[in-house]
Amino acid sequence: MSALPNQPPGSAPTLPSSNLLPEDLPPTHPPSDFSEPKPESEPDSEAEAEEEEEEEGECGFCLFMKGGGCRDSFINWEKCVQEAEAKDEDLLEKCARVTAALKECMDAHSDYYEPILRAEKMAEEQAIIELEKEKQNSQPNEAQSQQESEETTSSSSSASKDRK
Repeated sequence: MSALPNQPPGSAPTLPSSNLLPEDLPPTHPPSDFSEPKPESEPDSEAEAEEEEEEEGECGFCLFMKGGGCRDSFINWEKCVQEAEAKDEDLLEKCARVTAALKECMDAHSDYYEPILRAEKMAEEQAIIELEKEKQNSQPNEAQSQQESEETTSSSSSASKDRK
């Protein structure tokens, strides 16, 4: 226990004396017009209750996306993805419009969605780099295959000339 200022260490703390009487102290129970704040887990309306149920257990990404100006666009995109998966449809084809609308909305609200847009751009750049590497790796094989086929063709034609 620490000592109060101007009190020798090791001595029991003492409170400053006052002339307060028990009736001068505030009552221990709240005034009659006092209402306790509602716990945050108790929603005020049905809409909030539904919204809260929806968001229970949602991933951080989904909560982030719904927290910005593109909430409705994201929900539409999410529903489209779920429908496509449920019906085993081509996601890219089915959801192209809602994806474009979501991207457009995110660009319009880039101040909020900047971390997602930046990550998407980095992923795009990385994909381009990977494609370029694949092209470079496959070109020598194609050139080698073409050269081998030309050699085979020329050797077979020279062999046929030798037979004549």
